[in-house]
Amino acid sequence: MIKAIIVDDEYNAIKNLKWEIERFCADVKVLDAFTDPVEAISAINYLKPDCVFLDIEMPEMDGFEMLEMLKFRNFDLIITSAYDNYAIKAFRQHAMDYLLKPVDSDDLVESIERIRANKQKNVLGSELKNLFEEWRETTDKRLALPMAGKTLYIDRNDILFCKSDGNYTEIYFENGEKQVFSKRLKELEDMLGHGFFRVHNSYVTRLSAIKEFVSQDGQYLVLLDGTNVPVSRSKKGELLDMLNS
Repeated sequence: MIKAIIVDDEYNAIKNLKWEIERFCADVKVLDAFTDPVEAISAINYLKPDCVFLDIEMPEMDGFEMLEMLKFRNFDLIITSAYDNYAIKAFRQHAMDYLLKPVDSDDLVESIERIRANKQKNVLGSELKNLFEEWRETTDKRLALPMAGKTLYIDRNDILFCKSDGNYTEIYFENGEKQVFSKRLKELEDMLGHGFFRVHNSYVTRLSAIKEFVSQDGQYLVLLDGTNVPVSRSKKGELLDMLNS
């Protein structure tokens, strides 16, 4: 038995989908249906369905915002929409099933077959996990930095390293430019997050910008542009673990 939950702000769409499921998918049990995504969040976390039929375009909270707020994500997602627009195509690229409203019975049966196969292989929710990982990689690249009456929008992958200068931080870029950020290095380190490491009390370096680790004549890093960045002894082990993982 496949346990399902439907989330759609249109009651008639829920009614029609339930009818299609009851008629063409005998082994699918609709645990509940919601027009309010906030209520759906609590239900999904508690009921732990095998699949969720989700309308991606809802007025108060869109489908992706709802998915972000879930604690339980070990389910297969089927997007339902009346529009074959860019958002839907983006989901298709991640092997997420979608049904264009009004739902076609053959498409519905095919979607349920895939869910049934994933359940047997114990890989429910694998596509959803991949979607979130890639989405975060894409959206997390850009960083907004307030600087002297303006906000600078930069790509994290353009940063080579950051150097502390008291209450300020110098940011060095691959193109040779330098910007001064009016915050301490620790604050910028927290903003940069994954992919950067505090190699020294005064330096944060982008891990993918590291070309060499040199342990003679003191220990330091050689970055892609040839810059040498010191590495403190207390950070050496953790840094090498991250580079070799």
